[in-house]
Amino acid sequence: MQTTPVTYENLRDSIIAVPPLCRDADYKICKTENQKQIRHIEAGGVRSLLYGGNANLYHVRLSEYADLLNMLSEIAGPETLVVPSVGPSYGLMMDQAEIFRETQFPTVMVLPADAVMTESGLLRGFRHFVEAIGRPAVLYIKREGYISPEGAAKLVDDGLVSFIKYAIVREDPSVDPFLDKLVECVDRKRIVSGIGEQPAIVHLKQFGITGFTSGCVCVAPGLSQQMLQALYANDLETAESIRQTFLPLEDLRNGINPIRVLHQAVASAGIAQTGPQIPLLDEIDPSRVDEIREAATALMTADR
Repeated sequence: MQTTPVTYENLRDSIIAVPPLCRDADYKICKTENQKQIRHIEAGGVRSLLYGGNANLYHVRLSEYADLLNMLSEIAGPETLVVPSVGPSYGLMMDQAEIFRETQFPTVMVLPADAVMTESGLLRGFRHFVEAIGRPAVLYIKREGYISPEGAAKLVDDGLVSFIKYAIVREDPSVDPFLDKLVECVDRKRIVSGIGEQPAIVHLKQFGITGFTSGCVCVAPGLSQQMLQALYANDLETAESIRQTFLPLEDLRNGINPIRVLHQAVASAGIAQTGPQIPLLDEIDPSRVDEIREAATALMTADR
């Protein structure tokens, strides 16, 4: 696992995979299956892993958090950047800080809260957490009203942010006043697109931000990595063709649930046994499993 600080090259050169977290039938985190998944992702040339929403760390138990971090540090390749997550509640992330600061992870993502909060409270809480762990954290902007571009810039300017994951979904990603303002306030090299392959072309080419995160990269890592390289080569025809290849599985994720469909897709493609969903999520309706398997298998076949 990479233990040095996150660099622009980390964000530029590799897709940031956002994998599910594999558990056994008793809901315990499974080292063997998580290692299988990581090896599949790394085999496609991907060298960055972000464990957040797709891993359902919103509902991780504090009692298992240290074991999770130890496992990830042990099973990732020596050159792979691994970014866990904390939160979303202030109390939980401050308790997690006591565990995290004893590790060698270069950064960690603060999951965005949807409960009781204000922007000024978020700024204070983010600062408290970063001061507690002694290293910058990832700011995850997922919805309007969570933080303003100016607030994000304040955190960046104060040295509290390693990078920003921008993931506000727009019907038309080319029309995004928030992102317009964000790239005025913050160095574009510190911002990554956080919604997978579908808006990535617009985000990288129109807004000039750096790299992107992806869930479906866990199924077809080489193909997603090829799309990133095509964008840098300004080969938009190839990039668009690859984007379309990811669309059937992404449509299922958007139509059913992004986390639950990816969890099922990784298992159905035979990459790793992801196990049951922990509450407060539930399993995919059995009537939808076959179409997820077909889309995941087709995507993985296209990666060969």
